[in-house]
Amino acid sequence: MPVYDAEDIVELRNRSLRRKRRIRFLIFLLVAMTAFTLYVTRSAWMPKIKGIGKHYSTIVNSGKLAEGNFPIGVSEEGSCQLRQTGGKVIVLTDVEVFFYNTDGALMRKHQHAYTNAVLRAADGRALIYEHGGNDMCIEDEEGTLYKKHFSKSIMFARISKEGYAAVVTASDNYDCEINVYDSTGKWIYERKCMEHVNDLCFTDKSGGCVISSIKAENGKLVTTAQAFSFSKGEDKWVSAGLDTFGLEVYGFKDGAFVLGIDACGYIDTSGQISSYYRYDGDLIGGASKGGKSAVIVNNDDRRKYIMALFSDGSSQPLIVELDEPSVDVSIYDGLAYVMCTDEMRAYDFDGSLRSTAAISDSYSGFVRSKDYIFLKGYNKIDRIDYES
Repeated sequence: MPVYDAEDIVELRNRSLRRKRRIRFLIFLLVAMTAFTLYVTRSAWMPKIKGIGKHYSTIVNSGKLAEGNFPIGVSEEGSCQLRQTGGKVIVLTDVEVFFYNTDGALMRKHQHAYTNAVLRAADGRALIYEHGGNDMCIEDEEGTLYKKHFSKSIMFARISKEGYAAVVTASDNYDCEINVYDSTGKWIYERKCMEHVNDLCFTDKSGGCVISSIKAENGKLVTTAQAFSFSKGEDKWVSAGLDTFGLEVYGFKDGAFVLGIDACGYIDTSGQISSYYRYDGDLIGGASKGGKSAVIVNNDDRRKYIMALFSDGSSQPLIVELDEPSVDVSIYDGLAYVMCTDEMRAYDFDGSLRSTAAISDSYSGFVRSKDYIFLKGYNKIDRIDYES
């Protein structure tokens, strides 16, 4: 048995203490390096844990068609326009406009005399205008609220959820003119435009709007957007040119979303392009609400069908692959609804499938209400219950 003197015992104790200090230091260094690495790479791993604690099971709706007043027959095959607003289903044909409640009971029908009539709806009202003509009107289930006649042909018109209406007409000395009316039909704003305005949406609770315009830039057509207030003469912002032929523009508090024929993108409140996405296939449809956007694209040659989801104005799209061609898309209550050939689906903007319903017939579009989905068929409108 070895014999240690006092100095040996002290040395052994010091060695033990130094070893413990080195171990503690190495542990500290390892923790610090791990924390630093997690901080530097946070953009890669943080999105993956955002959904932790929020789990949904996919709801499978029966897809059973409603009976009673359904289906609603449409005499002019394939030519009707369908909208839903304020608990009302509005159908426009070549000669009449119909107001139904969500149970399919007819509330009112009214014959119109417009050629190339176009329907828009919001605030429980229908805006009907004559594309290329001179007349527009605002209707509800009680009757005609007001009419307007213009000396120049109407290019398009829009209605806001507060009941305001904007009408864009041709002009002798300008490219076009914009006239805005409040919910009572009182004129409140006029703008004479040097640029070709191809779409408009209301913002700031109908206190202003965003318009999109097409122009040539460096030998190609681009889309610009600009926002302005009805109470002030100056623009809030004017955007850079977005490399696409714009079809629709959607404004929200952080800027605007432009849906183009071959690409789409976001514009921030300084007029800069904050996000851009070019399609790999043919655009089928798009929707945007509150800054969230969904775009559906079919590539039949490659049999590739996708839905691109944008959760905000600065994000790149989250791509949802679909196993069959898409037909129509909408956003309702924070979810993206996509109609495919044989199925209706609802997705979160993190790409999670929330609900489905089988579709047993051929439909060309749909509208969503609180409890139902209304399906636009070739010569009829069906309804299914839908929980998401």
